[in-house]
Amino acid sequence: MDKPAIKKFAIWARNKLIADTKYRAGLVGVTETAIAEPLPQSNESVQFFDVGLPQPYRIEGDAVTQRQRFVAELNKETAKQGSYTAAYQTVVDKVAYTWFNRLIAVRYMEVNDLLPSRTRVLSSADGRAEPQIVTTPFDAVLDYTPAEQQQIVTLKNDNKLDEAFRLLFLKQCAALGDCLPRLFEQVDDYMPLLLALSFTDKDGVVCHLVNDIPEVNWKEEPEDADGTRKDKSDINAVQIVGWLYQDYNTEDNELVYDGSMSKSRIPKELLPAATTIYTPDWATRYMVQNSLGRLWCEGHPNFAKPEDWKYYLTEAPQTQDTQQKLAETRKGYAALQPEGIKVIDPCSGSGHILVHMFDTLMQIYNSVGYSGRDAVRSIIENSLYGLDVSDRSAQLSYFAVMMKARRYDKRFLTRKDENGKPDVPQAKVYAICESNDLSDRQWQDVFSEFDNSADRDIVKYLADAFVDAKEYGSILKLKRLDYVHTLQAWNDIEVNGAPTFTYYVVKNKVAALLEQAIVLTQKYDVVVTNPPYLASSRFSPALDTYVKKNYPDEKADLSAVMFKKAATDFVKPNGFVSFITTSSWMFLSSFEKFRTFMMCNMALDSIVDFGTELFDGKVGHNPITAWVNRNTKMDFKMTAIRLVDYCYSRRDEKEPEFFKDRNRYVVGQDNFSKIPGSPVAYWINPKLIEDFNRGKSIDQLSDFTGSQHITANNEKYLRFHWEVRNDTVKRNGKWAFYAKGGEYRKWYGNLELIVRCDITAMTYYKTNTTSNCLAEKYWYTEGITYSAVTSKGTGFRYYPPVGAFDKGGATICYLKDIYYILALLNSTVANYTFKLLNPTINLQVKDVKALPIIMDETKRSCVDTLAQECIGTSQYDWDSFETSWDFAEHPLVKWSHDLWDGTSIGATMAYYYHGERPEASCPVELCYLLWQGECNDRFAKLKANEEELNRIFIDIYGLQDELTPEVEDKDVTVRRADLGRDIRSLISYAVGCIFGRYSLDQPGLAYAGGDWNPDQYHTFTPDADNVIPITDEEYFTDDLTGLFVAWVKKAFGQDYLEQNLAFIAKALGTKGTSPRAVIRNYFLNGFYADHVKIYQKRPIYWLYDSGKQNGFKALIYMHRYNADTSGLVRADYLYKMEQVYESEIARMDDAIAHGASREVAQATKRKEKLVKQLKECKDYDDRLGHIALARIPIDLDDGVKVNYEKVQTGADGKKQAILAKI
Repeated sequence: MDKPAIKKFAIWARNKLIADTKYRAGLVGVTETAIAEPLPQSNESVQFFDVGLPQPYRIEGDAVTQRQRFVAELNKETAKQGSYTAAYQTVVDKVAYTWFNRLIAVRYMEVNDLLPSRTRVLSSADGRAEPQIVTTPFDAVLDYTPAEQQQIVTLKNDNKLDEAFRLLFLKQCAALGDCLPRLFEQVDDYMPLLLALSFTDKDGVVCHLVNDIPEVNWKEEPEDADGTRKDKSDINAVQIVGWLYQDYNTEDNELVYDGSMSKSRIPKELLPAATTIYTPDWATRYMVQNSLGRLWCEGHPNFAKPEDWKYYLTEAPQTQDTQQKLAETRKGYAALQPEGIKVIDPCSGSGHILVHMFDTLMQIYNSVGYSGRDAVRSIIENSLYGLDVSDRSAQLSYFAVMMKARRYDKRFLTRKDENGKPDVPQAKVYAICESNDLSDRQWQDVFSEFDNSADRDIVKYLADAFVDAKEYGSILKLKRLDYVHTLQAWNDIEVNGAPTFTYYVVKNKVAALLEQAIVLTQKYDVVVTNPPYLASSRFSPALDTYVKKNYPDEKADLSAVMFKKAATDFVKPNGFVSFITTSSWMFLSSFEKFRTFMMCNMALDSIVDFGTELFDGKVGHNPITAWVNRNTKMDFKMTAIRLVDYCYSRRDEKEPEFFKDRNRYVVGQDNFSKIPGSPVAYWINPKLIEDFNRGKSIDQLSDFTGSQHITANNEKYLRFHWEVRNDTVKRNGKWAFYAKGGEYRKWYGNLELIVRCDITAMTYYKTNTTSNCLAEKYWYTEGITYSAVTSKGTGFRYYPPVGAFDKGGATICYLKDIYYILALLNSTVANYTFKLLNPTINLQVKDVKALPIIMDETKRSCVDTLAQECIGTSQYDWDSFETSWDFAEHPLVKWSHDLWDGTSIGATMAYYYHGERPEASCPVELCYLLWQGECNDRFAKLKANEEELNRIFIDIYGLQDELTPEVEDKDVTVRRADLGRDIRSLISYAVGCIFGRYSLDQPGLAYAGGDWNPDQYHTFTPDADNVIPITDEEYFTDDLTGLFVAWVKKAFGQDYLEQNLAFIAKALGTKGTSPRAVIRNYFLNGFYADHVKIYQKRPIYWLYDSGKQNGFKALIYMHRYNADTSGLVRADYLYKMEQVYESEIARMDDAIAHGASREVAQATKRKEKLVKQLKECKDYDDRLGHIALARIPIDLDDGVKVNYEKVQTGADGKKQAILAKI
């Protein structure tokens, strides 16, 4: 299948058909905004409409009647929806899809020579552009009237070929209505007015349909008499219909998942688009062969399974008791005859599962001697059923089944009874319909037709039960009544007089309601489906209420609701149920009651755990599982196939790996109840089950509260620690540290956030209904914290006694054995167990509590020592970067202190580089090499410690056959040296020294608010006025580049200044003609973006920025900001910058007037840039002046986000963009 071509066409065709339909509607005065009246010269038989052309548009005859009915339909839909615009879109969508549906059905039929007329309608077999039906219209026996024959001849003679084509297309659709009435039923009689098909238009739908999707994609291979394909390709070409349907809905699907409704409840109108997922062919075969196929095979052991049953799984060895129970069950299977088997797909979609069930049923029928014709009729009439909430889906699944019947019985669509009338059995595939489509008056007329009160009561019951039935679909619960008798009685009622169009509408509607009641209440031997995946948060209000009332234990997801319906209402005792859904039900606590129901009432026969990327599109990112249940309780050992590792680049390996023993597990479902929460962890090692029995819970060894702190207003009450005054972050202060998860990191770190904890804030947490105030005993208590989101892995960290913790950073407190348990939690044993308990990316408190903790006293001391080393190593790494609260100084500066001791440095280099000594061109490079060696040593030490801990815990838990101790480099969460990153961080530290945040004379923060102390700075003196200009040329000696050069002299010495600058410039990798130019360019164009990123969009240095021309830039340090800062920037720096530009422009003018030609060209170019920069500065001056006059103060407790906006907002409330965007 050329899926890209199919998808491209379907999306394009939808928009094209909608546009064409709107165009045709516009010609008769119907637009998105209004319905125009015909022009005054119109009469009953001819109407004119103003379409903005010299001549009005004219319609006559049937077109006038069709327009009247089109307007009536719009008015009816407007009354229903309460909006003309919405009604217009609904009707247009309906028209567009009706023609799309028919076009793809006709295309499939003509390619496979399935049209009863045996004449191609959209194309020509010999490749000509003109369709065969246009070339030889009368070769197609379509029951033309004499008038139609004459009209066709006239149109062809007049070369009006597209008009002839439209007439013939409609005629073919009408003819197909005799054998395929549910797809080609008589269209609403206004639709031909809006048909805009053309085969001559190279950009038309017909041309694209025929040419864009290669014909091979439509072509079915011939089948043998037993139903297998000659090429053994396992592909049904009819599935193209399903792909086209799914892709046609792409825009609606994106609307509900990515668009304006991405978090909204989904109305019933969009439910099909939101839950449309086409089941891959081989997954469907697994489901059908191991449910319907198994039902027949177990009752008929001599049945020779066809070659294409390669997904049929051999039953696992069972206990003697189970074998005896199976033998009794199989007696019932043996008594089954093919015509007695009933199977259903209650969420049939485009019919993919129904088609495979048809194939399997055909093979079963053939095995007992049925002819192809008799087998097809019996399958259609007795065996195969389908339901769907979507009319469109039901039409396509009906079509797919009917085409499958036609492939097994060549005369299926043309069979007639003894009176010569069509005698084509109709597939029992239905769209859920609603009783409220009929008016109260119409229902009263219906009730009055019944003489039998029992039948009348049944119809009255259904009139109530099926109100808004499309909200609920197949999960509807109905009383088991004699709907078959009532349907027969209704069909026997004869009309008095000539039947009207309304009579047929009512007659068919009541019959449809009775038919769907029969399908919803009868029992089936096999239920196979791909149900809708929809979390309860997306349910419509009506669906939400219904599910909570009728399926309270399965309310988490619509797929679970559908399974409960299948297990309790659809399937017979000892029957089979096969579903394919997301894997959530196997592990999440919200599905625990669902799992309990399944394990207590049914037997899991097999599971295929596909992992992600089974499906295409957005749903492909979800892990998917298919499984088969027996509707009986027994101690059954199931077969499980684990394919979760074959994802992303390996997704194409899934199907081949299905057949390999290494991916197969045999397990009894009673094992699951031995694991806390009863997850379906089929791959669990038996030793771990023993560990669950002998281990202790974390609850027994600690205080692990599930009630974490919730502010309910993080914008107001949370900050990064660097945003506020550092002296307010302390015990009994205004702010405390706050564990809230964070990135994947083990042992120590992610201590960046702080939470407000003064009296006002604490009162709010205690009194606000949506907040939760962490109990006092948990504040300032050491423990173990972790990140709830585990997409990269589970990372547990030591949490010092510095504050509180959030629900995203749950913390285990009051641990006696904190180091031992932290080591266990970071081990492969814990990671393996957590993936068993919950293989999603969200590690829950219950999962941590379920981990069995086995204390081995002989290993405790060793484990504690290794764990403390891991914490210390990780903490040193964390504190080496300036966003850490305990950051002391930059590591390259730290190493510079020892450069005078050559012996010590030499020994250190020899240790780090194993006797080799890399050459260094300057002190900065030498410091970097020392830092690189230190990082590598730290990395290797942590990795070795983690692997030793893994060895210890693997031995303790007896999982040597399951796990290995090795740790991948990506899972070692300390950083290695990175030249570009580390030089940029050195520059950031230097800027901190220039502003006085740091000092070369003392470790840690020198100033972050409060009183300024000049005695802290001796080696390097910070900038006096807290304003540092950044310029593209060396206009000032004290701009940022100049100050940085001065800092490098002080930090690394003057002797190697130029070499140091060259090394730094090379590491930056930016453009420039000299090292200073490179550094200047970095400050101008790269530094601030890096700063904003490192400080997570909460920068402590703020950039006054005039705009894209780089006319004016200046940095300030927010902790030194005061109400006069903007005025100072304007008066002392912006004005001077403008004077510089004016002077430079004058100098360029002189060069232009007196210089040589080359100098003139350079001066002209330079002047152009200067003029733009000067203009930008003057415009900026207007904005900055507005702010400077306002003298705006800030409160550091408000944080960067609030203050950054505040200092740019004038007294009039208008924002002036004076700072760079963050």
